[in-house]
Amino acid sequence: MTEPATVANRYARAVVAGKTPACKWVKLACARHLADLERAKRRDPAFPYRFDRKRAGRVCRFVELLPHIKGEWAKRGETLRLEPWQTFILASAFGWLRTGDGLRRFRTVYLEIPRKNAKSTLSSALSLYMLALDGEAGADCYSAATKREQAKIVFGDARLMAMRAAEFRLRYGVEVFANSIVMPATGSRLTPLDAEAKTQDGLNVHFVCNDELHAHRTRALYDVLETATGARAQPLIWNITTAGSDRSGICYELRDYLTKILDGVFVDETVFGMIYTLDDGDDWLDPAAWAKANPNLGVSVMPDDMQRLADKARQQPSARNPFLTKRLNVWVNADQAWMDMRAWAACADPRLALDQFAGEACWIGLDFAQRTDVAAKVLVFRRGDDVYAFGHYYVPEARLADGSNDQYAGWATQGWLTATPGEVIDLDYLERDIMGDDRPGAAGDIARFTVREIAFDPWQASLIVPHLQATGVPCVEVRPTVANFSEPMKELEALVLQGRFHHPADPVLTWMIANVVCHHDARDNIYPRKERPQNKIDGAVALIMALGRAGVAAAPAQPSLADPAMMTACFG
Repeated sequence: MTEPATVANRYARAVVAGKTPACKWVKLACARHLADLERAKRRDPAFPYRFDRKRAGRVCRFVELLPHIKGEWAKRGETLRLEPWQTFILASAFGWLRTGDGLRRFRTVYLEIPRKNAKSTLSSALSLYMLALDGEAGADCYSAATKREQAKIVFGDARLMAMRAAEFRLRYGVEVFANSIVMPATGSRLTPLDAEAKTQDGLNVHFVCNDELHAHRTRALYDVLETATGARAQPLIWNITTAGSDRSGICYELRDYLTKILDGVFVDETVFGMIYTLDDGDDWLDPAAWAKANPNLGVSVMPDDMQRLADKARQQPSARNPFLTKRLNVWVNADQAWMDMRAWAACADPRLALDQFAGEACWIGLDFAQRTDVAAKVLVFRRGDDVYAFGHYYVPEARLADGSNDQYAGWATQGWLTATPGEVIDLDYLERDIMGDDRPGAAGDIARFTVREIAFDPWQASLIVPHLQATGVPCVEVRPTVANFSEPMKELEALVLQGRFHHPADPVLTWMIANVVCHHDARDNIYPRKERPQNKIDGAVALIMALGRAGVAAAPAQPSLADPAMMTACFG
């Protein structure tokens, strides 16, 4: 039998090499694993983790000792058999350890996998491992969902596995009851838990499987369970779900966070996840694309069943969204991510500094949005065919304290962001940065550069624009319309893809660019949007406005009918 760690690493390499069909997010997850193996091999001091092949193999071997409980496999009395993708998930989640104390690296796992790919079966088996073999005394383990019937799915399968695995019960002293599985010797238990349970307060969670997370209409249950892990040495929150349509819930929030980790926007070494879905542009009716979303295609997902449902979805519009969300893991009603973040990352140059552009022509974009949140100022410079952008951002100090974004405090310390006193943004700080003041070394942008125009969104602009206009610099109102934003968005995208856009590895602007989504209308116009209120895009909006005005300035002058020569040419 091939060692599970070897199977996992082979799967990762096959995905990255394109030998195994996979979407963007699976490829990035596998690439992350392989890159981490190299970092661990080099003993990178900034990467305090190691991959333990024995720990990776132990959980996989345990799962494969448990019996099938449904279908033909159960009739034949067969035990579970992990597919390579499942081995990769378990080996990654359990094989990565902290070098200092040997505890698990990953504390949160997010798995977005379509129906019929055995994610519940895998989670049920894992629940028994966490109950009995994880070495935790008094391990409180839960199968959680919004409704008790759903919570009992993973628990119920675990219960049947335990009942049919006499050797497991005997060896570990496990007792099986109607609504709990217990291990008296260690005081451990596995029980179902729903959102309406009265026993949520006082939980001490070692492991929880949140089933069908997309169905959680509020984040209340998730927050209770997450905050209940604080007393545990190596707790694990295991989230499984299909795609859905509610982008305001905790599920899409976790999905969004994971995609930003995989895209390199955020760094969080404690979160692992896999999203099996289609890539943008894939034809959902093409059977060749189905394997990307269904890693168990041909095993527990039957191609003829997929074809039957696809045919129904093509002919019956009401069946389309269920097919997309449940069988292909496509979030319906979701706009497409706009920017290629790998190309954006390639445009970063940490050596860039504003002082290198002293005296040069620039355009400034301002987005004030809500004064209780973020304001953005972005300076754009053109050098030949290349564009350079520098951003600075402003938030009220209250946002640093309320936990609305854990990144804000770090960005303020690094100098990317200014926290102004109070509950609302003090725009005097932004005004001072543009106009300067009498303090030594406090020259503003207007003194340091040749500011051609200041582009602003009229929202909240009356508080600052009159002062800027008094300097003599043209201030141009840019209303948030498709006509004003579509072309500069397309230009920025092209500049990034061509490597002609440059930014100083600005983490705030990178985050905001990653938050921008859009869709193409009938005329191929696009417009910046955000999927969630927490996903700020103010810096992206300011950049697009400034780039749009710079593009107007760079455009060749159009002939005017007021020109006598033009009048003669047209009318004789």
